[in-house]
Amino acid sequence: MNNTSPKSQRTIDIVNRSLKQRYRSERRFRWYGISAIVASLLFLALLFVSIIGKGYGAFWQTYLELDIHFDNETLRRDALATADYNGLVKQSLRQMFPDVQGRRDKRRLYGIVSSGAAFQIRQLVLGDPKIIGRKQSIWVPADDDVDMLIKGHILRDVPEEARRLNNQQLAWIDQLLAEGKLKKKFNTSFLTSGDSREPELAGIWGATMGSFFTLIVTLLLSFPIGVAAAVYLEEFATRNRWTDLIEININNLAAVPSIVFGLLGLAVFLNFFGLPRSAPIVGGLVLTLMTLPTIIIASRSALQSVPPSIREAALGVGASKMQMVAHHVIPLALPGMLTGTIIGMARALGETAPLLMIGMVAFIVDIPGGFTDPATALPVQIYLWADSPERAFVERTSAAIIILLAFLIAMNAVAVFLRKRFERRW
Repeated sequence: MNNTSPKSQRTIDIVNRSLKQRYRSERRFRWYGISAIVASLLFLALLFVSIIGKGYGAFWQTYLELDIHFDNETLRRDALATADYNGLVKQSLRQMFPDVQGRRDKRRLYGIVSSGAAFQIRQLVLGDPKIIGRKQSIWVPADDDVDMLIKGHILRDVPEEARRLNNQQLAWIDQLLAEGKLKKKFNTSFLTSGDSREPELAGIWGATMGSFFTLIVTLLLSFPIGVAAAVYLEEFATRNRWTDLIEININNLAAVPSIVFGLLGLAVFLNFFGLPRSAPIVGGLVLTLMTLPTIIIASRSALQSVPPSIREAALGVGASKMQMVAHHVIPLALPGMLTGTIIGMARALGETAPLLMIGMVAFIVDIPGGFTDPATALPVQIYLWADSPERAFVERTSAAIIILLAFLIAMNAVAVFLRKRFERRW
């Protein structure tokens, strides 16, 4: 005897008929998600390929070999700092191309060597005065137009008036290449020098040190203050309208545009307190204000992840609330706190707008040696180079982006490592 009612049969039939449609919808939704992930990875790969393709050339620079005669008449020992080192470079070029006559042709010949060649020779003489009176071959950086030609960014098969190098200069360059006096070498100055108006002399080390000092100030201020605020709000503060208001404001500050913090730093730290403009200490203070909400929110989440049984067990054996928090809760929540701090520091490393507002957009040639020295930062340096008209600065911009991305990836990798290494599952 069949006990199934007609009503239940109709319900089962309806469910069975809709199963295939539901399975098809589920498969479509899964493919939509996979397609979105694949598209995101493709766009990300395209971005990295584009940046690396444009920037890897900055790590190589064209150098020219000059036979420099350090004659005693030019280099008097009582005036080595102000000697005519540029004249030594010109003399060497004239000896290499004795047929070049006329002021205009000589000026074009001198233009194939970077203006930093004289400074390099000056540093060599000041470092070793015994070289005076000798003749020595020295590799000096070539002009950025020569470097772009060697790297293939300046085409030879275009009309002469459309090129930055004329036919005569191309003939000199071809002769130097044939003699082995023009070669591409690893560009160590890009990693060890400060900024310059000449692309072949511009380096990233000044901006790197500026970012380092800025992040040190940010870390020393934001981590202890953020953790202390999170511990107080989560473990000690009573629940009332004031703590609710503070929590709402912290969440709102995490979404405030970064340029607002720059305006706050300009008004408070520069105009009111009179701190030095374009200094890492001011940048660190501004970025501290910006990263504090992120660190507080992440630290509170880490504290909330500690099971209540840990607190109850500590209090049950006679520990005070302060001892319970200091010896049990904070050590267990510390990996999450460190992860949130590193993520906040990574965000601070890539910020540009607040640093522009406090003057860190200035042209800084010297390497900063402290927290109060004038400095710029990596993202600001990228902004400055991207606005330069020279073609060679395109390579420098992309290379600086590569270095910045490497730092960001390393910081996020450290955050993932800390989370995986010390995280406890309850």
